[in-house]
Amino acid sequence: MKAVNTIGMGGHDVLPLVEGGKGVSATNGMSSGAWAAAGGIGTVSAVNADSYDEDGNIIPQIYHGRTRDDRHEELVKYGIDGGVEQVKQARELAGPDAVINVNVLWEMGGAQRILEGIFESEAGALVDGVTCGAGMPYKLAEISATHGKYYYPIISSGRAFRALWKRSYSKHPEWLGAVVYEDPWLAGGHNGLSNAEDPKVPQDPYPRVKEVRDVMRAGGISDDVPIIMAGGVWYLREWEDWIGNPELGTIAFQFGSRPLLTKESPIPEIWKERLPLLKEGDILLHPFSPTGFYSSAVKTPFLMEMQHRSERQIAFATVQCDHRTHKLDVGFKGNKTFWVTKDDLIHARGWVAQGYTDAMKTPDDTLVFETEEMAKILRKDQADCMGCLSQCKFSSWAEHNEKHSTGRLADPRSFCIQKTLQDIAHGGDPDDNLMFAGHSAHHFSTDPFYSNGFVPTVKQLVDRILTGD
Repeated sequence: MKAVNTIGMGGHDVLPLVEGGKGVSATNGMSSGAWAAAGGIGTVSAVNADSYDEDGNIIPQIYHGRTRDDRHEELVKYGIDGGVEQVKQARELAGPDAVINVNVLWEMGGAQRILEGIFESEAGALVDGVTCGAGMPYKLAEISATHGKYYYPIISSGRAFRALWKRSYSKHPEWLGAVVYEDPWLAGGHNGLSNAEDPKVPQDPYPRVKEVRDVMRAGGISDDVPIIMAGGVWYLREWEDWIGNPELGTIAFQFGSRPLLTKESPIPEIWKERLPLLKEGDILLHPFSPTGFYSSAVKTPFLMEMQHRSERQIAFATVQCDHRTHKLDVGFKGNKTFWVTKDDLIHARGWVAQGYTDAMKTPDDTLVFETEEMAKILRKDQADCMGCLSQCKFSSWAEHNEKHSTGRLADPRSFCIQKTLQDIAHGGDPDDNLMFAGHSAHHFSTDPFYSNGFVPTVKQLVDRILTGD
C-alpha cells in the first residue's frame, strides 16, 4: 500500500480523508470534531441538526404552526440553531487548526437561509468550508466567497461540473476547495443519476472521474485542487492506483458508511447493531424518495413497503375508452367513476380482498391500493408537511413556487422523509424507517476490524484506513 500523505485542501494541509456529511443528525459535532482532530476534514451535517436545552437534552423538532408556511419558518430556525450548536461542538473537539466543513443539501427546504444563518452567527468564524450537493447549487460559490469560505460542490459527472463552472463557479475560483465526485451507483443517500443513465447498469467510476478532471483542466483549475472520490470507498488499498495518478491529479477519499459505526457516531445503538448484519445486496438503489432523485438505502421493511405499494398500482381513465372498458367497483366511496382494463379490475379486486381497500390517486393518473390505516397515515403526513425540501412530490410542497405548491397532486407512492429520518436518528426501529447506507456497507459483516462486535473510536478508524484496510 502506498503511503497516504497530506495534501493541500481548502487552505490547509490535511489527510486526504473526508468525513461524509450524512443527513438528519447522523453526522454531528461529536463525530466531525473527532474526524478533523484525527487529521482529515470533518463535516457537520447542517440538515435539521440537533440543538439542546439547558440540561444538554436534544430539543425535539416539533412543529406548532397551523400552516405549512408557518411550519417552514420553524424548520429554518431549527436548522440554523442546530447547525450553530454542532459547529461549535465540532470546533471545540477538533481544536483551532483542524478543518471543519458544514454540509447542506441544495434541495433541502431553506438551504440558502440556513447556510447563511450559520455563516452569519457566532459559529460562522469556526467554519472552514461548505460541502453541497443534491441539485445544481449555482449560488454556492457566491455565498461562499461572500463569507470567505471554501466550497466543495458534489457532482456525479463532468457534464454537471461543466455547467456549474461556466455559469457560476468560474467567477470565484479562488474559493474552490475541491470537487466531490459522488458515484451514482455506489454512494449512499441521494444519487445524481441523469435521465441518460440506467440505474441498473453501473459505470466504472475511473473514466467518470477522469472526465471531471478534464473539465477542471479545461477551466484552468490546477491539478492541486483535489477531486474527492465519494461512494464505494472502504479499503484504500482497492484505490491505490488512484493515489498519485497523473491522469487524475490530486485525489482524496470520502467515507460515509464507515464512520457510522464508531464510538463518536451519534446514531442510536439499535441502528449501530444493524450495521454488522448487512450482507452484499442488502442496499437498494430506489426511485421512491420525495425529492425525485434516486437514492440508496438498506432494504428494510419500510423500503420494501414502498416497492410493494407501487406494485399495487393500476392506470385509470375518467371516461370509457377503447382499452379501458371496465368500471372500477372497489377501492373508493361515493359517485367517482374510474375506467380500467379487465385485468386491472381483477388485480384491484384481489388487492381489496387482501385488505388494501383504499385506492389513492397519484399525479400520473394511476391508483395505488393501501390499507385504510396506512392511507390515513399517508394523508396525515402530507397534511403535516413543514417544507423540509425545496420541492416535495409526496406533499406537493414547493418552496419557490407561487402558493408553495408544485401544482401537482400529492404522490402517495413516496413518504415524508423528514419524519422517517428524524425517527431513525433518534432511536426509532430501522425496520420501520429509511436507513441510508452506501453499497459497500456490507463490509461491516466481513471486515475483520469489526470482529467480535468491536466498535472503534474515530481515531482508531482513521488509523486503520491509513494502513489500506
